[in-house]
Amino acid sequence: MMQGPLLSTLLSTQVLSAASTSANTWCGKNYMSSLPPVSPGGNFPIPAQSNDPLLAFQCVPAIRPYLAEDTSAAVLIDSAIVYYEIANARTIYPDSGTISEGELEVHISLNGNTLGTATVPLNATGFEISFNLQGIQPQMSPYNLSCEAAYTPVGQTPQAFSASTSLYVLPIPLSGAVTKMDYRTGGLLARPATGAGGDYEPVFPIGFYTQFDGYLSQNLTLVDELKAQGFTIIHPVPTFSNMTAFLDVVDRMQEVGLYLMYDMRLTYMNSSAVTEQVNALKNRPNLLLWYTADEPDGTSDPLSATISAYDLIYSLDGYHPVSLVLNCQDYYWADYTAGADIVMQDAYAIGNNVSFSSEWGTVCTPDYGDCGCDNCVSIPPGASQAVPPNSTLPPGPVPANSGIGSYFNIADRISSFKNRLEVMGWQRTKTVWTVPQAFGESQYWTRLPTGEEWVVETILGINHGALGVVPWADPTSDDIKASASAFAKSLPKITPFLFDAQSALSRTNYVFGGIDVATWTNGWHTLVLAANTDYVNEKVSWNEMGHTGVDLTVVFQSGSLETTSDGFTLGPVSSAVLVLSG
Repeated sequence: MMQGPLLSTLLSTQVLSAASTSANTWCGKNYMSSLPPVSPGGNFPIPAQSNDPLLAFQCVPAIRPYLAEDTSAAVLIDSAIVYYEIANARTIYPDSGTISEGELEVHISLNGNTLGTATVPLNATGFEISFNLQGIQPQMSPYNLSCEAAYTPVGQTPQAFSASTSLYVLPIPLSGAVTKMDYRTGGLLARPATGAGGDYEPVFPIGFYTQFDGYLSQNLTLVDELKAQGFTIIHPVPTFSNMTAFLDVVDRMQEVGLYLMYDMRLTYMNSSAVTEQVNALKNRPNLLLWYTADEPDGTSDPLSATISAYDLIYSLDGYHPVSLVLNCQDYYWADYTAGADIVMQDAYAIGNNVSFSSEWGTVCTPDYGDCGCDNCVSIPPGASQAVPPNSTLPPGPVPANSGIGSYFNIADRISSFKNRLEVMGWQRTKTVWTVPQAFGESQYWTRLPTGEEWVVETILGINHGALGVVPWADPTSDDIKASASAFAKSLPKITPFLFDAQSALSRTNYVFGGIDVATWTNGWHTLVLAANTDYVNEKVSWNEMGHTGVDLTVVFQSGSLETTSDGFTLGPVSSAVLVLSG
C-alpha cells in the first residue's frame, strides 16, 4: 500500500496547476465571431523532392531500454531509398544496375569498439544486427552508438553514410516495473501489472480516460468491472481530490492486473510538481507510462513545454515512456511531438458539425474557427450512404461542406502523424495511439456515438497504425462500454499479428466503397480488420484483396456480417475481425 509521506506528496501536487493560455484561440486560430481570420502558422514543412535517389540511412536499438540482466541486444537498420529530403537522407550514386539491388556494408561501434557488422540490402526495413551486451556497463545515461555504411557501386568510388543512435542499458530498478518500447513494431513490453513477476510480453493498451472525482473515487468495484470487461489499462483523469481513494484505486488495479497511465495534464509545466509525482509513482509495479500534455497544441502551450517535461521525467525515471495527445491537425506538430514517445490523436467528428461551429456561430476553415474537430472534412458531396439516419441534413443531394464529419478524418490524422514521424526520422522511436470518441450531448457534439460507431472509429485507428486505444471518456453509455468490452476481449487473437515484426511490415490497406480494410500476414494466416463507414450495406470481394474466403474464422463482429466464398458484406457501420488460414 502507498501511504504516509507518499500520500501527502501526491496531494500537494493537486493544488498546483500549470498556467493555462487565456487567449481566444484554438490551434492558433481565432474562433470568436468578433475576431478576424488570421493564419495560425505552425504548419509542418513539406519535404523537398529530389530528382536523384537519396539513402535515408538510420539505425536504432531494437529495444529501449535494455537492462543489466539482458545479455544480448540488436540494432535495427533502415536503408530506404527515397526521393524527398527527410531526416539523414543523402544522395546515393548507383551503378548501371537497379539501385534497389545494391548492398551496404554496415559497421556498428561503441567508443571505437566494433559491436557488429553485416551486409544490408538497400531498401531494407528493420534489418537486425545482433551484438553482445557483455562489457557494456549499465548506467542511467545513454551510450552513443555509431553506425557506418559503405556502398560501392561497380567501377565507382565507394560512398560512405553514417548515423548514430542512443543505446540505453539501465541498472535493474530496485523496485517497480519497467516498460520497454519494442522499436521493431512500436509496441510496449511489460511484465504483468500485478507485480508478481513473469516475462516481458507485448501489451496492447486499451482502456478509457476515466473520470476520477465523483466516479472512480466513489466505487472501487469499478476497477474489478473494467478488468472483467477485458481492458488492460485505466487512465484516471485528474483532479485527484481524495488521495486516499486514489491510492486505493491504484492498489486495486495492481491486485487485479490493470496497468496505470498516469496523467499530469494540470501540472506538466510545473517542474516541482512533476518531480514530486514522478518520484512518488515511478516504483509502482503497475505503472505503464506517463501522460503529460492534454491537447497542448490547442491551447498554444509554450513550444518547449512538452520536451522540457519529457527530459525532466527521463532524468527522474527512465523506465517508462511518455505520452501526450494532440488535437490540432497541423499546428507546431514537431515541437509538441518532440516531448513524447507516444503521440495520440483525438479527432471527434460524430454528432458534430465540422464545417460550422455550433458553439461560436462561425465557419471553420484552416485559418478560422473552432468546430471541435480541427480541419476535419465533411463526407464527400453526394455521399448519401454516409449520412447517419439521425442527421438533420435537409432532404436532397448531400452538398459540399455539409458538416457531417467523415470517419476517414481518423485515418487521415493517424496516417499524417506517421508520415511526419518518417520525415523527422522518428518513425521507430515514437509511435501513434488513437482516442476514439465515447462522449456527446455537450458542447459541439449533439449526441454520443453508438457502440457500432465506436468500433468503426477504433478499427480505423488500428488499420492505419495505432497501437493503443484510449477512448474519451468513462463514464460513457452502456452501448459503447459493451462494444468496447467485446472488442477488448478479442485483442488476444489480434495482437500476435500487430506485435510480430514481420507481420507488422506486411500491413496492407484498402478502401472498398465505404469499407476501410487492413490486412496483416503471419505465416499461413492473415488477419483482416474491416470497418464500414457507411450507413448502408457494403460488400468486399476476396478477389479484390488477393485472398480467398476458404478456412475463415470470425474473431470479432460488430453489427451485421455475412461471409460467402466470394467475399463478405458488412451492414451499416458494422465491423469485423477475420482470420484467413492457408
